[in-house]
Amino acid sequence: MSQLEKAQAEYVNFLQEFQSVIISTISPEGIPNSSYAPFVSDAAKNIYIYISDLAAHSQNIYANPRVSILFIEDETKSNNIFARRRLSFDCTATLIERDTETWNKIVDQLQERFGEMIEVLKSLGDFRIFQLIPSSGRFVLGFGNAYKISGDNLNELTHITRDNR
Repeated sequence: MSQLEKAQAEYVNFLQEFQSVIISTISPEGIPNSSYAPFVSDAAKNIYIYISDLAAHSQNIYANPRVSILFIEDETKSNNIFARRRLSFDCTATLIERDTETWNKIVDQLQERFGEMIEVLKSLGDFRIFQLIPSSGRFVLGFGNAYKISGDNLNELTHITRDNR
């Protein structure tokens, strides 16, 4: 199996290792903010987060829907702290309107994954579901083992070299 085939196989299952995603947003004043949220995803690699309007990252998303998200290997599982496995996507965030068919479907998935806490959050009027739609990404498995992500359903990995950064 080639290095690219191994990377492709690992990429297919990487998201399943995580229950939360790191979210990077920009405030209206241009100040970066990093946070996190539990998530569910779909086959097209869209990420759905359920977050409060009171949170800084929500307000930032309303002001600027361009976000970056990161899934990164737990430090305790990494062979080398300088080369942790990680997956990042550049995304556009869109609000899923409350009590629509899509909203209900995503809430059901969240409840299946995270249990009764979702019932509590559903009763709070300030919680919103955002769909984070990836446009491109990067998958890093270690030194010299990094890939650009592109194509339909973000399924194409291209090995990053000095010649094709």
